[in-house]
Amino acid sequence: MKKQEKNNGVSLFSQSEYLIDQDPIEEIFALNLGDFIAENLISEDLARKIGTNVKDKKAGLINQLKELISIYSLQNTLCVLSFNPSEQQAIYTSIAHSVVQMLEIKACHIYLDKNNDLELVGTTSNGCGIETAKKAFLTRETVFEDFIAVPMHCNVKSVGAILLETENAVNEEYLQLVESMAVLFATSMTLQKTIDEANHLIEDESSSASDLQHIRAELTAIIGDLCDYQQSFVEHLANAVDTKGGYKVSHSQNTANLARQICRQIGLNEKTTDLIYYAGLLQNIGKIALSQELFTSSGKLSPEDFQKIQEHSNLGVHLLMNINFLSEVVPYIAYQKERFDGSGTPEGLKGQSIPFGSRIIAAADAYSAITSDRPYRKAMEADKAIEIMQSEAGIKWDPVVIQALTEITK
Repeated sequence: MKKQEKNNGVSLFSQSEYLIDQDPIEEIFALNLGDFIAENLISEDLARKIGTNVKDKKAGLINQLKELISIYSLQNTLCVLSFNPSEQQAIYTSIAHSVVQMLEIKACHIYLDKNNDLELVGTTSNGCGIETAKKAFLTRETVFEDFIAVPMHCNVKSVGAILLETENAVNEEYLQLVESMAVLFATSMTLQKTIDEANHLIEDESSSASDLQHIRAELTAIIGDLCDYQQSFVEHLANAVDTKGGYKVSHSQNTANLARQICRQIGLNEKTTDLIYYAGLLQNIGKIALSQELFTSSGKLSPEDFQKIQEHSNLGVHLLMNINFLSEVVPYIAYQKERFDGSGTPEGLKGQSIPFGSRIIAAADAYSAITSDRPYRKAMEADKAIEIMQSEAGIKWDPVVIQALTEITK
């Protein structure tokens, strides 16, 4: 498969030997689908199918659609929602409870479009505020009245609304998190509906190449949107965690950026680097489900409160395991509290048995934390922080990681 050079002045979609009837979407498949959608998702088998089916355009289109569907179906990693219609109420009620817990609000109600009317599908109490929800649904904008209504929409259509019942104003970072979650859910639902339509066309012998081209264009556009919305959701989730944790700067973003620099200094491949970057953004995700008061007090914590904070990564891992497209970062987060000498938690792993991503995140997180202001202490100077971490290399930290950290912070 040919692949474009990205910075040599060559047009992204220059002509290739695989171009069929001057179809620009075909050019994407022939040249650049791996870059256009997601790194390393295009298989050698699909590349071969594109090249060998030029004479039979319909067969080639069907093969391409099947490959896309196999990657982005409900069972695979780039989908947020993976449940049967019979489980819908339980799932959405669980989501509503999570929103209440994260935002510390009175109640949450989730409405979905059913034949151009909204139906309550998940709630933490008796459903209410449907008129406000309808306004958000129709305008595709967040509505502030007696309730806060967040539209569940994507570029294609609106699918519902999330209604927040609260006695106080909602923090801007938390509201942005709910808005990004709503867009991500709507895009995922729309993707699955488009996949159903594609499957129908594949099975229909009377479908034309034009029909298949059209559904392929829709499918690739929605997949591109989904990838963007996933990244936005992760970043807003990280910002909300930082807000609850009382950081004056974006600690999660700083940790992720530093982890990515360490990866590159060591020479890890891009896919692993990206996964570690996401894990760095979300390594404190459990804090979003704990009371903000736990993180803003400058006094001594009670034993119970201290235990809650110590166990926050367990909550975070549980949340991540329920978001399918982030499942690959779970091991990095689950073992970030291990120590290089084997005295850490939760498993007492030692040295190379600790996932490399966990070792990188642990060091990046510690450095970022101790060089940032907190409500109860001032930031430490960078040189002093590095000196302390170097003294603990081989005990708390991987010496290779500390060496890389030292080199990039000079």
